[in-house]
Amino acid sequence: MIKLGSSVQNDVTRPVGLFDAAIGLAIVRVTIGAMFVSVFFENLGKGTYTAGGYAGVINYYIKSSHSPGFWKAVMSLVVSNSAIAAPLQAVTEISLGVLLVVGLFTRPAAFVAFLFLGSLWISELGTSWIWELLVSVLACVGLALGGAGRKWGVDSWLARRWPSSLLW
Repeated sequence: MIKLGSSVQNDVTRPVGLFDAAIGLAIVRVTIGAMFVSVFFENLGKGTYTAGGYAGVINYYIKSSHSPGFWKAVMSLVVSNSAIAAPLQAVTEISLGVLLVVGLFTRPAAFVAFLFLGSLWISELGTSWIWELLVSVLACVGLALGGAGRKWGVDSWLARRWPSSLLW
């Protein structure tokens, strides 16, 4: 005989995966953020954020990738302004990394990360495994839609104060 108040009944009525999904999103958020921080320091060590280093990387993509012609034209414009673009990319990468790791302004940070990684994915077409960046690009969409900063992030505190904001 099964009692109505047994653990079987409680397990059935409990919202399945509610907490697991939030924890899963938080793990993906911290992982993507750590990837950005790691790439920042790796690129810093390689000299990629100098005008010459940055131009070299982008010129490689222009020469070797299978990106559409219009995108190669955009990359050529970036090369001609590499003294500005290189430090801008450095600031973008470290900022996105820190924001995602601490879970602050997670939705906009994840959306910008989606755009940034998506542009890098297009730039690298044919020079690397197609799924190498695509998985991270799509993970950022999930972070933006799922409000991943509401678990283990500063956004959880902000959401308690301003629950209707779409920023977290």
